[in-house]
Amino acid sequence: MKRNLIMVERIMYVDAVTPLNCVFTAKIKGSISPGNLRSALFKVQQKHPSLRAGISDEYSDQPCFVFNNEIAEVPVRIVERLTDNDWLTVSKEEWYKLFNEVSKPLARVVWLRSVEISELMLILPHCICDGGTIVALMREILSLLDEPDQELKAYSPFVSIHELMPDKFHDNKKMERKSRIFAFLGRIFFYFKPTRNRSAKDHYVLHWKLDTEQTINITKASKKANASVHGALCAAFLNAFQEVRGNKAHGKVISPVDIRHFIPQIKQDTMFAFAPIVELNIDKKSGLDFWSTVRKIKAELTTKIEALNVFEMLWMGEYMHASVKRMVKFLKATDGTHDVTLSNMGKLNIPETYKSFELEAIYSPTVAFPWRNPSTLVASTFKNQMDFTFVSNNVFLPEADALKIKNKTMQLLFDNL
Repeated sequence: MKRNLIMVERIMYVDAVTPLNCVFTAKIKGSISPGNLRSALFKVQQKHPSLRAGISDEYSDQPCFVFNNEIAEVPVRIVERLTDNDWLTVSKEEWYKLFNEVSKPLARVVWLRSVEISELMLILPHCICDGGTIVALMREILSLLDEPDQELKAYSPFVSIHELMPDKFHDNKKMERKSRIFAFLGRIFFYFKPTRNRSAKDHYVLHWKLDTEQTINITKASKKANASVHGALCAAFLNAFQEVRGNKAHGKVISPVDIRHFIPQIKQDTMFAFAPIVELNIDKKSGLDFWSTVRKIKAELTTKIEALNVFEMLWMGEYMHASVKRMVKFLKATDGTHDVTLSNMGKLNIPETYKSFELEAIYSPTVAFPWRNPSTLVASTFKNQMDFTFVSNNVFLPEADALKIKNKTMQLLFDNL
Protein backbone atom coordinates (compact mmCIF):
# COMPACT_ATOMS: atom_id res chain seq x y z
CA MET A 1 0.00 0.00 0.00
CA LYS A 2 1.13 3.54 -0.74
CA ARG A 3 -0.01 6.91 0.62
CA ASN A 4 1.15 10.32 -0.53
CA LEU A 5 2.60 12.47 2.22
CA ILE A 6 0.16 15.17 3.21
CA MET A 7 1.38 18.74 2.88
CA VAL A 8 2.56 19.20 6.48
CA GLU A 9 4.41 15.87 6.34
CA ARG A 10 6.15 17.00 3.17
CA ILE A 11 7.48 20.12 4.84
CA MET A 12 8.95 18.05 7.67
CA TYR A 13 10.29 15.55 5.10
CA VAL A 14 12.10 18.48 3.43
CA ASP A 15 13.52 16.43 0.54
CA ALA A 16 15.35 13.20 -0.23
CA VAL A 17 18.78 14.55 0.69
CA THR A 18 18.04 16.67 3.78
CA PRO A 19 17.66 14.91 7.14
CA LEU A 20 15.28 16.28 9.76
CA ASN A 21 15.29 13.91 12.72
CA CYS A 22 13.98 13.95 16.28
CA VAL A 23 16.09 12.34 19.01
CA PHE A 24 14.52 11.32 22.33
CA THR A 25 16.62 9.84 25.14
CA ALA A 26 15.88 7.89 28.33
CA LYS A 27 18.50 7.21 31.01
CA ILE A 28 18.20 3.81 32.66
CA LYS A 29 19.90 2.35 35.74
CA GLY A 30 20.03 -1.42 35.65
CA SER A 31 20.48 -4.19 33.12
CA ILE A 32 18.72 -4.34 29.75
CA SER A 33 18.20 -7.63 27.99
CA PRO A 34 19.13 -7.42 24.29
CA GLY A 35 16.44 -9.98 23.56
CA ASN A 36 13.79 -7.99 25.42
CA LEU A 37 14.82 -4.84 23.57
CA ARG A 38 14.49 -6.54 20.19
CA SER A 39 11.13 -8.00 21.21
CA ALA A 40 9.89 -4.62 22.45
CA LEU A 41 10.86 -2.86 19.24
CA PHE A 42 9.26 -5.61 17.15
CA LYS A 43 5.94 -5.32 19.01
CA VAL A 44 5.96 -1.52 18.78
CA GLN A 45 6.72 -1.78 15.07
CA GLN A 46 3.80 -4.16 14.55
CA LYS A 47 1.44 -1.77 16.32
CA HIS A 48 2.31 1.40 14.37
CA PRO A 49 1.93 1.39 10.57
CA SER A 50 4.40 4.28 10.16
CA LEU A 51 7.15 2.02 11.50
CA ARG A 52 6.44 -0.45 8.72
CA ALA A 53 6.90 2.07 5.95
CA GLY A 54 9.62 3.74 3.95
CA ILE A 55 9.43 6.90 1.85
CA SER A 56 9.84 6.92 -1.90
CA ASP A 57 9.62 9.68 -4.49
CA GLU A 58 10.36 7.52 -7.51
CA TYR A 59 6.69 7.13 -8.47
CA SER A 60 5.84 10.82 -8.85
CA ASP A 61 6.95 14.31 -7.93
CA GLN A 62 5.12 13.85 -4.64
CA PRO A 63 6.83 11.55 -2.10
CA CYS A 64 4.77 8.73 -0.65
CA PHE A 65 4.84 6.26 2.20
CA VAL A 66 5.31 2.69 1.02
CA PHE A 67 3.88 0.32 3.63
CA ASN A 68 5.50 -3.10 3.84
CA ASN A 69 4.71 -5.74 6.46
CA GLU A 70 7.96 -7.51 5.53
CA ILE A 71 10.10 -4.45 6.20
CA ALA A 72 13.32 -4.86 8.19
CA GLU A 73 13.22 -4.62 11.97
CA VAL A 74 14.05 -1.38 13.76
CA PRO A 75 17.85 -1.38 13.92
CA VAL A 76 19.74 -1.03 17.20
CA ARG A 77 23.26 0.39 17.29
CA ILE A 78 25.17 -0.35 20.49
CA VAL A 79 27.76 2.22 21.58
CA GLU A 80 30.01 2.00 24.62
CA ARG A 81 28.91 4.56 27.19
CA LEU A 82 31.85 6.51 28.62
CA THR A 83 30.39 9.75 30.04
CA ASP A 84 27.06 11.30 31.05
CA ASN A 85 27.24 13.57 28.00
CA ASP A 86 27.68 10.89 25.34
CA TRP A 87 23.99 11.17 24.45
CA LEU A 88 24.54 14.76 23.34
CA THR A 89 27.41 13.74 21.05
CA VAL A 90 25.39 10.91 19.55
CA SER A 91 22.36 13.21 19.13
CA LYS A 92 24.42 15.51 16.93
CA GLU A 93 25.50 12.54 14.82
CA GLU A 94 21.95 11.27 14.43
CA TRP A 95 20.55 14.64 13.32
CA TYR A 96 22.33 14.32 10.00
CA LYS A 97 21.73 10.65 9.13
CA LEU A 98 19.10 10.10 6.47
CA PHE A 99 16.29 7.57 6.49
CA ASN A 100 16.65 6.92 2.77
CA GLU A 101 16.16 3.19 2.25
CA VAL A 102 12.60 2.21 1.48
CA SER A 103 13.30 -1.35 2.67
CA LYS A 104 14.22 -0.12 6.16
CA PRO A 105 11.89 1.43 8.77
CA LEU A 106 11.62 5.10 9.63
CA ALA A 107 13.09 4.60 13.10
CA ARG A 108 16.27 3.46 14.75
CA VAL A 109 17.63 3.10 18.26
CA VAL A 110 21.05 3.82 19.72
CA TRP A 111 21.87 1.97 22.94
CA LEU A 112 24.57 3.74 24.94
CA ARG A 113 25.64 0.86 27.15
CA SER A 114 27.75 0.53 30.28
CA VAL A 115 27.70 -1.89 33.20
CA GLU A 116 25.22 0.04 35.36
CA ILE A 117 23.83 2.90 33.24
CA SER A 118 22.37 2.98 29.74
CA GLU A 119 20.71 5.55 27.54
CA LEU A 120 18.15 4.41 25.02
CA MET A 121 17.96 6.91 22.17
CA LEU A 122 14.97 6.77 19.84
CA ILE A 123 15.50 8.49 16.47
CA LEU A 124 12.63 9.24 14.07
CA PRO A 125 12.24 11.51 11.05
CA HIS A 126 10.08 14.48 11.95
CA CYS A 127 7.71 13.73 9.06
CA ILE A 128 6.20 10.82 11.03
CA CYS A 129 6.22 12.17 14.57
CA ASP A 130 5.38 15.03 16.87
CA GLY A 131 6.16 15.30 20.58
CA GLY A 132 3.17 13.17 21.54
CA THR A 133 4.33 10.40 19.21
CA ILE A 134 7.83 10.04 20.60
CA VAL A 135 6.59 10.08 24.19
CA ALA A 136 4.07 7.32 23.41
CA LEU A 137 6.67 5.19 21.64
CA MET A 138 9.21 5.54 24.47
CA ARG A 139 6.54 4.67 27.02
CA GLU A 140 5.66 1.50 25.08
CA ILE A 141 9.29 0.47 24.61
CA LEU A 142 10.11 0.86 28.31
CA SER A 143 6.96 -0.96 29.38
CA LEU A 144 7.74 -3.91 27.10
CA LEU A 145 11.36 -3.98 28.26
CA ASP A 146 10.05 -4.45 31.79
CA GLU A 147 7.20 -6.84 30.96
CA PRO A 148 7.95 -8.56 27.62
CA ASP A 149 4.78 -10.67 27.60
CA GLN A 150 2.49 -7.67 27.04
CA GLU A 151 0.68 -7.35 23.74
CA LEU A 152 -0.04 -4.12 21.88
CA LYS A 153 -3.15 -3.52 19.80
CA ALA A 154 -2.35 -2.54 16.21
CA TYR A 155 -4.26 0.11 14.26
CA SER A 156 -4.67 0.81 10.56
CA PRO A 157 -3.07 3.73 8.75
CA PHE A 158 -5.26 6.40 7.22
CA VAL A 159 -5.20 6.27 3.44
CA SER A 160 -6.34 9.82 2.81
CA ILE A 161 -6.62 13.04 4.82
CA HIS A 162 -10.36 12.86 4.04
CA GLU A 163 -10.66 10.10 6.67
CA LEU A 164 -9.85 12.64 9.38
CA MET A 165 -12.31 15.27 8.16
CA PRO A 166 -15.83 15.90 9.48
CA ASP A 167 -18.68 15.21 7.06
CA LYS A 168 -19.13 18.91 6.29
CA PHE A 169 -15.83 18.92 4.37
CA HIS A 170 -16.87 16.15 1.99
CA ASP A 171 -18.28 17.30 -1.36
CA ASN A 172 -18.17 20.89 -0.10
CA LYS A 173 -17.92 23.01 -3.25
CA LYS A 174 -17.58 26.25 -1.33
CA MET A 175 -14.61 24.91 0.64
CA GLU A 176 -13.07 23.51 -2.53
CA ARG A 177 -13.28 26.91 -4.25
CA LYS A 178 -11.85 28.62 -1.17
CA SER A 179 -8.99 26.13 -1.06
CA ARG A 180 -8.15 26.58 -4.74
CA ILE A 181 -8.10 30.37 -4.36
CA PHE A 182 -5.92 30.04 -1.26
CA ALA A 183 -3.53 27.73 -3.10
CA PHE A 184 -3.31 30.12 -6.06
CA LEU A 185 -2.53 33.07 -3.78
CA GLY A 186 0.01 30.92 -1.97
CA ARG A 187 1.85 30.12 -5.20
CA ILE A 188 2.03 33.85 -6.01
CA PHE A 189 3.21 34.67 -2.46
CA PHE A 190 6.03 32.13 -2.41
CA TYR A 191 7.03 32.87 -6.00
CA PHE A 192 8.21 36.33 -4.94
CA LYS A 193 9.86 35.20 -1.70
CA PRO A 194 13.65 34.68 -1.45
CA THR A 195 14.74 31.07 -1.98
CA ARG A 196 18.52 31.30 -1.85
CA ASN A 197 19.69 28.70 0.66
CA ARG A 198 21.20 30.48 3.67
CA SER A 199 20.75 27.66 6.20
CA ALA A 200 23.68 25.86 7.81
CA LYS A 201 24.48 22.54 9.47
CA ASP A 202 26.62 24.07 12.21
CA HIS A 203 24.08 23.17 14.90
CA TYR A 204 24.76 23.02 18.61
CA VAL A 205 22.67 21.92 21.58
CA LEU A 206 22.48 23.34 25.09
CA HIS A 207 21.05 21.10 27.81
CA TRP A 208 20.20 21.97 31.38
CA LYS A 209 17.91 20.76 34.13
CA LEU A 210 16.21 22.31 37.16
CA ASP A 211 16.11 20.48 40.46
CA THR A 212 12.86 19.47 42.14
CA GLU A 213 12.66 22.53 44.38
CA GLN A 214 13.21 24.96 41.51
CA THR A 215 10.63 23.18 39.35
CA ILE A 216 8.00 23.17 42.10
CA ASN A 217 8.65 26.83 42.90
CA ILE A 218 8.11 27.88 39.27
CA THR A 219 4.88 25.89 39.14
CA LYS A 220 3.63 27.38 42.42
CA ALA A 221 4.54 30.93 41.40
CA SER A 222 2.74 30.53 38.08
CA LYS A 223 -0.38 29.21 39.80
CA LYS A 224 -0.30 31.96 42.43
CA ALA A 225 -0.09 34.62 39.69
CA ASN A 226 -3.03 33.03 37.82
CA ALA A 227 -0.63 32.43 34.97
CA SER A 228 0.99 29.37 33.40
CA VAL A 229 4.43 27.75 33.33
CA HIS A 230 4.38 27.90 29.54
CA GLY A 231 3.66 31.62 29.63
CA ALA A 232 6.45 32.15 32.16
CA LEU A 233 8.94 30.33 29.93
CA CYS A 234 7.85 32.35 26.89
CA ALA A 235 8.08 35.67 28.74
CA ALA A 236 11.45 34.91 30.31
CA PHE A 237 12.98 33.62 27.11
CA LEU A 238 11.72 36.50 24.95
CA ASN A 239 12.88 39.10 27.46
CA ALA A 240 16.27 37.41 27.66
CA PHE A 241 16.48 37.29 23.87
CA GLN A 242 15.80 41.02 23.68
CA GLU A 243 18.41 41.84 26.31
CA VAL A 244 21.10 39.81 24.53
CA ARG A 245 20.19 40.44 20.88
CA GLY A 246 18.81 43.97 21.09
CA ASN A 247 17.33 45.15 17.78
CA LYS A 248 17.78 41.67 16.26
CA ALA A 249 15.08 40.33 18.58
CA HIS A 250 11.48 40.15 17.35
CA GLY A 251 9.71 39.60 20.66
CA LYS A 252 7.80 36.68 19.18
CA VAL A 253 7.70 32.95 19.95
CA ILE A 254 6.09 30.08 18.01
CA SER A 255 4.33 27.46 20.14
CA PRO A 256 3.25 24.06 18.76
CA VAL A 257 -0.13 22.72 19.88
CA ASP A 258 -1.02 19.03 20.27
CA ILE A 259 -3.35 18.18 17.38
CA ARG A 260 -4.93 15.42 19.47
CA HIS A 261 -6.98 18.10 21.21
CA PHE A 262 -8.86 18.67 17.95
CA ILE A 263 -9.04 15.42 15.96
CA PRO A 264 -10.51 12.46 17.89
CA GLN A 265 -9.24 9.90 15.36
CA ILE A 266 -5.67 10.75 16.37
CA LYS A 267 -5.35 9.03 19.73
CA GLN A 268 -2.73 9.65 22.40
CA ASP A 269 -0.80 6.62 21.15
CA THR A 270 -1.33 7.28 17.41
CA MET A 271 1.68 8.39 15.40
CA PHE A 272 1.17 11.73 13.64
CA ALA A 273 3.53 14.48 12.52
CA PHE A 274 1.56 17.72 12.39
CA ALA A 275 1.41 20.14 15.31
CA PRO A 276 -0.46 23.37 14.49
CA ILE A 277 1.29 26.47 15.78
CA VAL A 278 0.33 29.76 17.36
CA GLU A 279 2.45 32.90 17.53
CA LEU A 280 2.81 34.74 20.83
CA ASN A 281 4.56 38.04 21.39
CA ILE A 282 5.59 40.58 23.99
CA ASP A 283 5.87 44.33 23.69
CA LYS A 284 8.88 45.61 25.62
CA LYS A 285 7.34 49.10 25.56
CA SER A 286 4.13 47.99 27.26
CA GLY A 287 5.44 48.69 30.75
CA LEU A 288 3.92 45.48 32.13
CA ASP A 289 5.70 43.67 34.95
CA PHE A 290 6.80 40.05 34.49
CA TRP A 291 3.69 38.26 35.75
CA SER A 292 1.34 40.68 33.97
CA THR A 293 3.20 39.82 30.78
CA VAL A 294 2.85 36.11 31.56
CA ARG A 295 -0.90 36.47 32.11
CA LYS A 296 -1.20 38.33 28.82
CA ILE A 297 0.64 35.51 27.04
CA LYS A 298 -1.58 32.92 28.71
CA ALA A 299 -4.74 34.75 27.58
CA GLU A 300 -3.38 35.20 24.07
CA LEU A 301 -2.49 31.51 23.83
CA THR A 302 -5.96 30.44 24.98
CA THR A 303 -7.66 32.77 22.49
CA LYS A 304 -5.53 31.65 19.57
CA ILE A 305 -5.91 27.94 20.35
CA GLU A 306 -9.69 28.35 20.48
CA ALA A 307 -9.56 30.10 17.11
CA LEU A 308 -7.56 27.34 15.42
CA ASN A 309 -9.43 25.57 12.65
CA VAL A 310 -7.24 22.49 12.36
CA PHE A 311 -9.55 20.65 9.96
CA GLU A 312 -9.52 23.58 7.55
CA MET A 313 -5.74 23.87 7.85
CA LEU A 314 -5.28 20.23 6.91
CA TRP A 315 -7.89 20.37 4.15
CA MET A 316 -6.58 23.51 2.49
CA GLY A 317 -3.02 22.33 2.86
CA GLU A 318 -3.74 19.52 0.42
CA TYR A 319 -4.24 22.13 -2.30
CA MET A 320 -0.81 23.60 -1.58
CA HIS A 321 1.39 20.74 -2.80
CA ALA A 322 2.54 22.73 -5.83
CA SER A 323 4.09 25.29 -3.46
CA VAL A 324 5.80 22.92 -1.00
CA LYS A 325 9.24 23.04 -2.61
CA ARG A 326 9.24 26.83 -2.60
CA MET A 327 7.98 26.85 1.01
CA VAL A 328 10.94 24.69 2.02
CA LYS A 329 13.37 26.90 0.10
CA PHE A 330 11.82 29.95 1.76
CA LEU A 331 12.30 28.44 5.24
CA LYS A 332 15.95 27.78 4.38
CA ALA A 333 16.41 31.36 3.20
CA THR A 334 14.63 33.61 5.69
CA ASP A 335 15.30 34.57 9.30
CA GLY A 336 11.56 34.66 9.89
CA THR A 337 9.82 37.05 12.27
CA HIS A 338 10.16 34.99 15.45
CA ASP A 339 12.98 34.45 17.92
CA VAL A 340 12.38 30.84 18.85
CA THR A 341 10.04 27.87 18.60
CA LEU A 342 9.18 26.90 22.19
CA SER A 343 7.59 23.55 22.91
CA ASN A 344 6.65 22.82 26.52
CA MET A 345 5.74 19.13 26.69
CA GLY A 346 4.74 19.43 30.34
CA LYS A 347 4.84 16.44 32.68
CA LEU A 348 5.73 13.40 30.61
CA ASN A 349 3.27 10.53 30.73
CA ILE A 350 5.96 7.91 31.32
CA PRO A 351 6.12 5.83 34.54
CA GLU A 352 9.06 6.46 36.83
CA THR A 353 9.35 2.98 38.38
CA TYR A 354 9.75 -0.45 36.81
CA LYS A 355 10.30 -3.95 38.14
CA SER A 356 13.62 -4.69 36.46
CA PHE A 357 15.27 -1.28 36.15
CA GLU A 358 15.08 2.33 37.29
CA LEU A 359 14.32 5.18 34.93
CA GLU A 360 16.70 7.86 36.15
CA ALA A 361 15.94 10.63 33.68
CA ILE A 362 14.24 11.61 30.46
CA TYR A 363 15.97 14.25 28.34
CA SER A 364 13.86 16.64 26.29
CA PRO A 365 13.92 15.83 22.57
CA THR A 366 16.40 17.51 20.26
CA VAL A 367 15.81 18.41 16.63
CA ALA A 368 18.10 20.33 14.28
CA PHE A 369 15.88 22.07 11.76
CA PRO A 370 17.52 22.80 8.40
CA TRP A 371 15.88 26.22 8.31
CA ARG A 372 17.65 29.56 8.32
CA ASN A 373 16.14 30.07 11.79
CA PRO A 374 16.40 26.69 13.54
CA SER A 375 16.20 27.97 17.14
CA THR A 376 14.10 25.50 19.12
CA LEU A 377 13.64 25.27 22.89
CA VAL A 378 11.99 22.11 24.23
CA ALA A 379 11.00 21.77 27.89
CA SER A 380 9.64 18.69 29.65
CA THR A 381 9.15 17.59 33.23
CA PHE A 382 9.99 14.18 34.65
CA LYS A 383 10.35 13.26 38.32
CA ASN A 384 9.34 16.84 39.15
CA GLN A 385 12.44 18.16 37.40
CA MET A 386 12.13 20.45 34.42
CA ASP A 387 14.53 19.60 31.60
CA PHE A 388 15.53 21.85 28.68
CA THR A 389 17.20 21.41 25.32
CA PHE A 390 17.94 24.34 23.05
CA VAL A 391 19.14 23.78 19.48
CA SER A 392 20.25 26.44 17.02
CA ASN A 393 23.20 27.10 14.73
CA ASN A 394 26.08 29.56 14.80
CA VAL A 395 25.01 31.27 11.59
CA PHE A 396 21.65 32.38 12.96
CA LEU A 397 22.51 32.60 16.68
CA PRO A 398 26.10 32.27 17.94
CA GLU A 399 26.41 29.72 20.71
CA ALA A 400 27.94 32.35 23.02
CA ASP A 401 24.75 34.43 22.66
CA ALA A 402 22.61 31.35 23.24
CA LEU A 403 24.42 30.69 26.53
CA LYS A 404 23.79 34.29 27.60
CA ILE A 405 20.09 33.94 26.70
CA LYS A 406 19.82 30.68 28.62
CA ASN A 407 21.42 32.17 31.73
CA LYS A 408 19.33 35.34 31.53
CA THR A 409 16.14 33.28 31.09
CA MET A 410 16.81 31.34 34.27
CA GLN A 411 17.72 34.53 36.15
CA LEU A 412 14.45 36.17 35.11
CA LEU A 413 12.44 33.14 36.23
CA PHE A 414 14.13 32.84 39.61
CA ASP A 415 14.09 36.60 40.27
CA ASN A 416 10.30 36.60 39.87
CA LEU A 417 9.47 33.65 42.09
